[in-house]
Amino acid sequence: MCGRFAITSPPQAVRAFFAYCDQPNFPPRYNIAPSEPVPIIRLDRNAAGGADRRFILARWGFLPGFVKDPKGFPLIFNARSETLLQKASFRNAVKRRRCLFFADAFYEWRAGNKTIPSQPFLVRRYDRNPMAFAGLWETWIGPNGEELDTACIVTTAANGATAAIHHRLPAVLEPKNFDFWLDIETERVDDALRLLRPPENNILEFFEIGPAVNKVTNDSPEIQEPVKPAPVKAPSAKPSKSDVPEQGSLF
Repeated sequence: MCGRFAITSPPQAVRAFFAYCDQPNFPPRYNIAPSEPVPIIRLDRNAAGGADRRFILARWGFLPGFVKDPKGFPLIFNARSETLLQKASFRNAVKRRRCLFFADAFYEWRAGNKTIPSQPFLVRRYDRNPMAFAGLWETWIGPNGEELDTACIVTTAANGATAAIHHRLPAVLEPKNFDFWLDIETERVDDALRLLRPPENNILEFFEIGPAVNKVTNDSPEIQEPVKPAPVKAPSAKPSKSDVPEQGSLF
Protein backbone atom coordinates (compact mmCIF):
# COMPACT_ATOMS: atom_id res chain seq x y z
CA MET A 1 0.00 0.00 0.00
CA CYS A 2 1.13 3.56 -0.64
CA GLY A 3 -0.85 6.38 0.95
CA ARG A 4 1.70 9.21 1.07
CA PHE A 5 4.76 10.16 -0.95
CA ALA A 6 7.18 13.01 -1.60
CA ILE A 7 8.61 14.74 -4.68
CA THR A 8 11.62 16.84 -3.70
CA SER A 9 14.04 16.73 -6.64
CA PRO A 10 14.34 19.89 -8.79
CA PRO A 11 12.04 19.87 -11.86
CA GLN A 12 15.02 19.89 -14.23
CA ALA A 13 16.48 16.77 -12.59
CA VAL A 14 13.15 14.93 -12.77
CA ARG A 15 12.70 15.87 -16.42
CA ALA A 16 16.21 14.66 -17.28
CA PHE A 17 15.68 11.35 -15.48
CA PHE A 18 12.28 10.54 -17.01
CA ALA A 19 12.89 12.21 -20.39
CA TYR A 20 9.43 13.70 -20.85
CA CYS A 21 9.13 16.49 -23.39
CA ASP A 22 7.22 19.00 -21.23
CA GLN A 23 8.99 21.58 -19.06
CA PRO A 24 6.82 21.96 -15.95
CA ASN A 25 7.92 23.86 -12.89
CA PHE A 26 6.74 22.54 -9.53
CA PRO A 27 7.69 23.10 -5.88
CA PRO A 28 8.99 20.36 -3.59
CA ARG A 29 6.26 18.42 -1.80
CA TYR A 30 7.03 16.35 1.28
CA ASN A 31 3.63 14.93 2.17
CA ILE A 32 1.42 14.26 -0.86
CA ALA A 33 -1.87 12.57 0.00
CA PRO A 34 -4.69 10.88 -1.94
CA SER A 35 -7.26 13.17 -3.63
CA GLU A 36 -4.56 15.76 -4.40
CA PRO A 37 -3.35 16.59 -7.93
CA VAL A 38 -0.17 14.66 -8.70
CA PRO A 39 2.15 14.48 -11.72
CA ILE A 40 2.09 11.35 -13.84
CA ILE A 41 3.91 10.37 -17.02
CA ARG A 42 2.15 8.72 -19.93
CA LEU A 43 3.00 7.92 -23.53
CA ASP A 44 1.15 9.97 -26.17
CA ARG A 45 1.31 9.54 -29.93
CA ASN A 46 2.78 12.50 -31.81
CA ALA A 47 2.10 13.91 -35.29
CA ALA A 48 5.04 12.04 -36.79
CA GLY A 49 3.58 8.70 -35.77
CA GLY A 50 5.96 8.16 -32.87
CA ALA A 51 5.34 8.49 -29.15
CA ASP A 52 6.47 11.00 -26.53
CA ARG A 53 6.55 10.76 -22.78
CA ARG A 54 4.28 13.50 -21.46
CA PHE A 55 3.90 15.07 -18.02
CA ILE A 56 0.33 15.71 -16.88
CA LEU A 57 -1.45 16.40 -13.61
CA ALA A 58 -4.15 14.01 -12.43
CA ARG A 59 -6.16 13.53 -9.28
CA TRP A 60 -4.66 10.82 -7.09
CA GLY A 61 -7.83 8.80 -6.87
CA PHE A 62 -8.87 6.62 -9.81
CA LEU A 63 -12.38 6.99 -11.23
CA PRO A 64 -13.47 4.24 -13.65
CA GLY A 65 -15.46 5.38 -16.66
CA PHE A 66 -18.65 3.66 -15.47
CA VAL A 67 -18.92 5.82 -12.32
CA LYS A 68 -21.94 8.13 -12.46
CA ASP A 69 -21.48 10.10 -9.25
CA PRO A 70 -17.92 10.44 -7.85
CA LYS A 71 -19.25 11.54 -4.47
CA GLY A 72 -20.62 8.08 -3.81
CA PHE A 73 -17.61 6.15 -5.11
CA PRO A 74 -14.69 5.16 -2.82
CA LEU A 75 -11.34 6.86 -3.33
CA ILE A 76 -9.11 4.36 -5.17
CA PHE A 77 -5.50 5.42 -4.75
CA ASN A 78 -3.93 1.93 -4.95
CA ALA A 79 -4.69 -1.06 -7.19
CA ARG A 80 -3.44 -4.58 -6.47
CA SER A 81 -1.32 -5.93 -9.33
CA GLU A 82 -2.61 -9.48 -8.85
CA THR A 83 -6.23 -8.60 -9.71
CA LEU A 84 -5.95 -5.86 -12.36
CA LEU A 85 -7.45 -8.02 -15.09
CA GLN A 86 -10.18 -9.40 -12.83
CA LYS A 87 -11.49 -6.09 -11.50
CA ALA A 88 -13.93 -4.18 -13.70
CA SER A 89 -12.52 -0.90 -12.40
CA PHE A 90 -9.05 -1.57 -13.86
CA ARG A 91 -9.51 -4.10 -16.68
CA ASN A 92 -9.63 -1.54 -19.49
CA ALA A 93 -7.08 0.85 -17.98
CA VAL A 94 -4.38 -1.80 -17.61
CA LYS A 95 -4.76 -2.61 -21.30
CA ARG A 96 -4.99 0.94 -22.64
CA ARG A 97 -4.04 3.55 -20.01
CA ARG A 98 -0.85 2.77 -18.14
CA CYS A 99 1.29 5.52 -16.60
CA LEU A 100 4.16 6.22 -14.22
CA PHE A 101 4.02 7.99 -10.89
CA PHE A 102 7.33 9.41 -9.69
CA ALA A 103 8.56 10.08 -6.17
CA ASP A 104 11.74 10.66 -4.22
CA ALA A 105 10.34 8.82 -1.21
CA PHE A 106 7.15 7.29 0.09
CA TYR A 107 5.90 6.59 3.59
CA GLU A 108 4.63 3.42 5.16
CA TRP A 109 3.34 2.67 8.63
CA ARG A 110 4.16 -0.37 10.70
CA ALA A 111 1.01 -1.40 12.54
CA GLY A 112 0.91 -0.74 16.25
CA ASN A 113 -1.18 -2.17 19.04
CA LYS A 114 -2.97 -1.01 22.19
CA THR A 115 0.25 0.16 23.79
CA ILE A 116 2.44 1.06 20.78
CA PRO A 117 1.17 3.50 18.11
CA SER A 118 1.75 2.87 14.41
CA GLN A 119 5.29 3.80 13.42
CA PRO A 120 5.89 5.76 10.19
CA PHE A 121 8.86 4.90 7.96
CA LEU A 122 10.41 6.68 4.99
CA VAL A 123 11.30 4.46 2.02
CA ARG A 124 13.59 5.57 -0.83
CA ARG A 125 16.06 4.16 -3.33
CA TYR A 126 19.55 3.36 -2.11
CA ASP A 127 21.01 5.24 -5.07
CA ARG A 128 18.78 8.28 -4.27
CA ASN A 129 17.45 8.44 -7.82
CA PRO A 130 13.74 9.17 -8.23
CA MET A 131 11.46 6.17 -8.00
CA ALA A 132 8.98 5.23 -10.73
CA PHE A 133 5.77 3.49 -9.68
CA ALA A 134 3.56 1.63 -12.13
CA GLY A 135 0.22 3.40 -12.40
CA LEU A 136 -3.11 3.50 -14.22
CA TRP A 137 -4.98 6.57 -15.40
CA GLU A 138 -8.49 7.32 -16.57
CA THR A 139 -10.22 10.47 -17.82
CA TRP A 140 -13.60 10.50 -16.13
CA ILE A 141 -16.34 12.27 -18.08
CA GLY A 142 -19.27 13.60 -16.07
CA PRO A 143 -22.94 13.86 -17.08
CA ASN A 144 -22.48 17.47 -18.19
CA GLY A 145 -19.36 16.76 -20.24
CA GLU A 146 -16.90 17.77 -17.52
CA GLU A 147 -13.58 15.90 -17.60
CA LEU A 148 -11.28 14.87 -14.77
CA ASP A 149 -7.95 13.06 -15.22
CA THR A 150 -7.48 10.52 -12.41
CA ALA A 151 -4.82 7.94 -11.55
CA CYS A 152 -3.78 5.30 -9.02
CA ILE A 153 -0.58 3.51 -8.01
CA VAL A 154 -0.25 -0.21 -8.67
CA THR A 155 1.01 -2.20 -5.69
CA THR A 156 2.67 -5.58 -5.32
CA ALA A 157 3.84 -7.79 -2.48
CA ALA A 158 6.57 -6.47 -0.21
CA ASN A 159 10.10 -7.74 -0.66
CA GLY A 160 11.99 -9.58 2.06
CA ALA A 161 13.28 -6.42 3.70
CA THR A 162 10.23 -4.14 3.64
CA ALA A 163 7.91 -6.93 4.80
CA ALA A 164 9.07 -5.97 8.29
CA ILE A 165 7.03 -2.77 7.88
CA HIS A 166 4.08 -3.66 5.64
CA HIS A 167 2.98 -6.52 3.39
CA ARG A 168 2.51 -4.32 0.27
CA LEU A 169 4.72 -2.02 -1.82
CA PRO A 170 4.27 0.23 -4.85
CA ALA A 171 5.37 -1.61 -7.99
CA VAL A 172 8.78 0.01 -8.57
CA LEU A 173 9.96 0.03 -12.20
CA GLU A 174 13.51 0.40 -13.44
CA PRO A 175 14.32 2.90 -16.25
CA LYS A 176 14.90 0.15 -18.80
CA ASN A 177 11.26 -0.90 -18.34
CA PHE A 178 9.57 2.53 -18.48
CA ASP A 179 8.53 2.32 -22.13
CA PHE A 180 7.69 -1.36 -21.80
CA TRP A 181 5.08 -0.44 -19.19
CA LEU A 182 3.88 2.71 -20.95
CA ASP A 183 3.63 1.43 -24.54
CA ILE A 184 0.13 0.05 -24.96
CA GLU A 185 0.41 -0.18 -28.75
CA THR A 186 3.21 -2.71 -29.08
CA GLU A 187 3.52 -4.37 -25.67
CA ARG A 188 1.09 -7.11 -24.66
CA VAL A 189 -0.62 -6.61 -21.33
CA ASP A 190 0.53 -10.01 -20.04
CA ASP A 191 4.15 -9.06 -20.68
CA ALA A 192 3.66 -5.69 -18.98
CA LEU A 193 2.13 -7.36 -15.94
CA ARG A 194 5.27 -9.45 -15.47
CA LEU A 195 7.08 -6.24 -14.49
CA LEU A 196 4.90 -5.94 -11.40
CA ARG A 197 6.99 -7.81 -8.88
CA PRO A 198 8.73 -6.91 -5.61
CA PRO A 199 12.03 -5.05 -6.08
CA GLU A 200 15.27 -6.69 -5.07
CA ASN A 201 16.30 -6.08 -1.46
CA ASN A 202 19.20 -3.88 -2.50
CA ILE A 203 16.98 -1.37 -4.34
CA LEU A 204 15.24 0.30 -1.39
CA GLU A 205 16.28 1.54 2.03
CA PHE A 206 14.03 2.67 4.86
CA PHE A 207 14.17 4.18 8.33
CA GLU A 208 11.75 5.27 11.01
CA ILE A 209 10.63 8.91 11.10
CA GLY A 210 8.59 10.91 13.58
CA PRO A 211 4.79 11.20 13.80
CA ALA A 212 4.64 14.63 12.13
CA VAL A 213 4.03 12.92 8.77
CA ASN A 214 0.69 11.66 10.11
CA LYS A 215 -0.79 15.14 9.64
CA VAL A 216 -1.11 15.91 5.94
CA THR A 217 -0.76 19.67 6.50
CA ASN A 218 2.82 19.07 7.68
CA ASP A 219 4.67 19.51 4.39
CA SER A 220 8.28 20.39 5.16
CA PRO A 221 11.70 18.65 5.12
CA GLU A 222 11.57 18.15 8.89
CA ILE A 223 9.03 15.32 8.61
CA GLN A 224 11.68 13.19 6.85
CA GLU A 225 14.18 13.38 9.68
CA PRO A 226 15.06 9.93 11.04
CA VAL A 227 14.10 9.14 14.58
CA LYS A 228 17.24 9.37 16.67
CA PRO A 229 17.72 6.54 19.13
CA ALA A 230 17.32 7.54 22.73
CA PRO A 231 20.69 8.35 24.27
CA VAL A 232 22.06 5.57 26.40
CA LYS A 233 22.69 6.76 29.90
CA ALA A 234 26.24 6.03 30.90
CA PRO A 235 26.45 3.84 33.98
CA SER A 236 27.57 5.61 37.09
CA ALA A 237 31.23 5.12 37.81
CA LYS A 238 31.88 2.76 40.68
CA PRO A 239 33.23 4.89 43.50
CA SER A 240 36.82 4.23 44.36
CA LYS A 241 37.84 3.37 47.86
CA SER A 242 39.14 6.86 48.39
CA ASP A 243 35.72 8.33 47.49
CA VAL A 244 33.91 6.31 50.16
CA PRO A 245 33.75 8.05 53.52
CA GLU A 246 35.27 6.08 56.33
CA GLN A 247 32.85 4.71 58.85
CA GLY A 248 33.09 2.49 61.85
CA SER A 249 32.79 -1.25 61.57
CA LEU A 250 30.53 -3.38 63.65
CA PHE A 251 32.97 -6.26 63.48
